[in-house]
Amino acid sequence: MKKHFYLIINENAGSGTGRKAAEKIIKQLQTATIDYTTFYTEYAGHETEIVQKLAQNILIPWSSELENDSFPLLVVLGGDGTLHSVLNALSPFDPLIPIGYIPCGSGNDFARGSGIARQPEKAFFQLLKAESPQEIQVITYTESIQEETGLAVNNVGIGLDAAIVNAANTSASKSALNKFNMGSLSYIFSILKVLFTQKGFPILVEVNGKTIEFGRTFLCTVTKHPYFGGGVPIAPIADPRKPVLDFVLVERVNMFKIFWLIILLTQKKQMNSKYFHHFQSSKLRIVSTVPQYVHADGEILGKRSTDFTFGTSGRYFWF
Repeated sequence: MKKHFYLIINENAGSGTGRKAAEKIIKQLQTATIDYTTFYTEYAGHETEIVQKLAQNILIPWSSELENDSFPLLVVLGGDGTLHSVLNALSPFDPLIPIGYIPCGSGNDFARGSGIARQPEKAFFQLLKAESPQEIQVITYTESIQEETGLAVNNVGIGLDAAIVNAANTSASKSALNKFNMGSLSYIFSILKVLFTQKGFPILVEVNGKTIEFGRTFLCTVTKHPYFGGGVPIAPIADPRKPVLDFVLVERVNMFKIFWLIILLTQKKQMNSKYFHHFQSSKLRIVSTVPQYVHADGEILGKRSTDFTFGTSGRYFWF
């Protein structure tokens, strides 16, 4: 079946990687005489408006029994933040509408965790070769205090994780490092900055029929694949194809033990530490009464108290 690509392009992703990748891919589409339509995001939230209009008028759910001459395929060129916005823009519509994704960001954890090539041109050829989409499980979340719902392709973090994301997103060095494909260094610098200022905080966790209280939480993240922060393997056994959440919590300890935990993390041996807690469950509730930074896929949701309920839901990705 032929396809018509509807390209959502964030030219600023990866400090210009999105623009460069789009130029190359558009040339290849023209050479191969593949039908396409381009949409360039011009301001924050623009991708949401574009996708919702496409979903209302053009995009259709995938079925192997379709008899269309041409299938309208939504393709995102951007970072994980752009993909997060597109996924949530599609959430009111049929969950069988597939998404193609060409990673152009600085972290690209979703591509790394799901098996999509992290180089834009390789990801494009991977997309071209695919004859049908794959089902990937994403995180669903409901926050009852502010009555907020959403989806996340990577992870949702409270405390250190989100504070690091906030520091990295506002870092003056991030743009410069991205130009040299060293965006993960920005994350490392942010870790070092926040490590000395983040205090432990209490949370309540309901998981697998148990209620557990932690008095000095340091890092708290719910994830659907192994990585966060541009390739940090926080949950090595997480599987994006299974309807299971991985929840990681690290307790606040002295700086010597924190740096030892970081060493273990680089060796994927963090589960050997008694201060590192890992749970797997199809559902999960986390309550944090002390205001902390919160993020979903690197998008800061604010600094606030939270009462989250998490689950999973399948979505189609074309690769």
